[in-house]
Amino acid sequence: MISDEDIKSLANSKRLLILEWLKNPRKHFPPQVDGDLVKDGVCSVFIADKLGISQPTASEHLKILTQAGFVIPSRIKQWIFYKRNEERIREFKQDMSRL
Repeated sequence: MISDEDIKSLANSKRLLILEWLKNPRKHFPPQVDGDLVKDGVCSVFIADKLGISQPTASEHLKILTQAGFVIPSRIKQWIFYKRNEERIREFKQDMSRL
């Protein structure tokens, strides 16, 4: 079932860019010292840099995507890494196709 929060979370071009980039993180982000880009996700610092926004602003976008279930956060050392939740995205697309 699609909620208003799901729609609102995707109604922002920067959040859509994040999801697009995380689809193929090795293409869009440099190698990381900690964490594998695919297995562990992309460090929020790299996401903020690529978007050209502050870390707190990027964190807010990532929080919204996390709350909607579209990304999965994980902590490595003092950093938070994000990867797409492909199962949740697939479910969302299926629900959208039924509308």
